[in-house]
Amino acid sequence: MLLDRLGRPLSDLRLSVTDRCNFRCPYCMPRGAPGSSSFLPRKEILSFEELTLVARVFRELGVRKIRLTGGEPLLRRDLPRLVERLRALDVELALTTNGVLLPRFARELRQAGLDRVTVSLDALDGQVFQAMSDAPGFGPADVLAGIEAAERAGFTVLKINCVVRRGVNDSEVPRLIERFAHTPHVLRFIEYMDVGTQNGWRRSEVLPTAELQRKLEELGELIPLPRERASDVAEEYQFRGARLGFISSVSAPFCGSCSRARVAADGGLFGCLFGPRLVDLKPILRGSADSERELADTIARYWRARADRYSEERSKQRRLPLAWGARAEMSRLGG
Repeated sequence: MLLDRLGRPLSDLRLSVTDRCNFRCPYCMPRGAPGSSSFLPRKEILSFEELTLVARVFRELGVRKIRLTGGEPLLRRDLPRLVERLRALDVELALTTNGVLLPRFARELRQAGLDRVTVSLDALDGQVFQAMSDAPGFGPADVLAGIEAAERAGFTVLKINCVVRRGVNDSEVPRLIERFAHTPHVLRFIEYMDVGTQNGWRRSEVLPTAELQRKLEELGELIPLPRERASDVAEEYQFRGARLGFISSVSAPFCGSCSRARVAADGGLFGCLFGPRLVDLKPILRGSADSERELADTIARYWRARADRYSEERSKQRRLPLAWGARAEMSRLGG
């Protein structure tokens, strides 16, 4: 088992397949921010062959779950072909999406071997949805249609992610709970995080999980549910017929159990969602005579040196070390 300096195993890989997105969520890729309308040249993005090799090396190093992310991963042409390739690695395969393209691709992805789907949905009210997504061509009905398409394709249990911003969409929480009550899906509320440098994050817009739970407890009992895995980031509860999850990266950091490595669409390796790029894997993929061995050695070396725990450090001090200034945007790492 490959362990980092804090004794955390490498077991999960977030693999970004594109930096492009058809939404402009202000907390991720705000419109008008530097880089929000310019994307990586296609030659800089890893090919399916390169992505598969990266995934295979991570599998050999201990990874048992791979999540495909973006940007919006369904914008990557022929994505089901990549799923077919990764299926042969005998890992759990998941995908995070805004959902609006699922009516076109859900069945093909399921047939290719995708195991799980997570869909982002921050509001059911149209105006609030736009405030959270800045996607004029789409609305909540498009995301709900994507969820229904995923259900028809055989994805019986989905995770529905809602980023909660105080004063923006927190009023939508009861409606979302009512919508997904008495379904098998897990509705997860995520504290608004300071990922990247462009989303104008302010602590005052964070609605801490404890405060949200106190409000919900005025309406009913939150019954704790056991974690499936120690590395799961969400604390889950049963509430009025709904299965809820709470991800509290700001108010209750869980760095101590973080087992995730992240590879951006251009081959950048990251040890933390909030951290700087550790190394560029692309030169190895495209220039080494024995790229598989060199990839394994490089990834193992950087993982063993990993000591990232940004959220815990953030919670301990108001001003963070300068080293944390150069970090990737969420749109490059997929959350």
